Amino acid sequence: MLKRNPPGQAAAETGQEADLAVTGELSDALLVERIRHGDRTAYGELVRRYEKKLLRTLYRMVGKAETAEDLAQEAFLKAYDRLAQFDSSKRFGPWLFQIGVNGAIDWLRKHRKRHQLSLNEMISGERSFDVATDDPREKADVAQEVHYVLAEIPVKYRTVLMLRDLEGFPCSEVAAIVGREEPTVRWRLLKAREMFKTLWEKRVRL
Repeated sequence: MLKRNPPGQAAAETGQEADLAVTGELSDALLVERIRHGDRTAYGELVRRYEKKLLRTLYRMVGKAETAEDLAQEAFLKAYDRLAQFDSSKRFGPWLFQIGVNGAIDWLRKHRKRHQLSLNEMISGERSFDVATDDPREKADVAQEVHYVLAEIPVKYRTVLMLRDLEGFPCSEVAAIVGREEPTVRWRLLKAREMFKTLWEKRVRL
């Protein structure tokens, strides 16, 4: 049986539901509150809402489909177990991704020597760091070079670079995901782009 909400909370939730009736989708905060009051099906909606993007993010970080799936499942389980710690005034997505990305970083550190990034997935989508457009090599060769360059960038810089330039998260959300202040994230992103440019130009000259 669900716990009875205080009158003020019930009114707030009713108002949220009325407002969201227009979009046909409940807010993350309301779903979290429903889960806290015993509605486990609400967590299935959160999983549906974030599963694909979290999987894609983790896959681009670790380059292995099975590992990404394991890490995503672990992230969702940890998020569920820690739901009491979640601040409903903040966005659920960055909090979930913080758990998932931290798990991926731990995995990368443990499997550094055997780690191979997925080239096609890694370079797909828009990015802010540039590669030479007049490079005579075929796309696959360029992808291979991008792989080598990214692999040489330290994890804490590479993570910010991938979240911002490959996944398209705004810096404010990247900061929430990696657990750093936004100025720190912007500085790391600047350094990561500089590292990529320097390393790329060095490889192109080889």
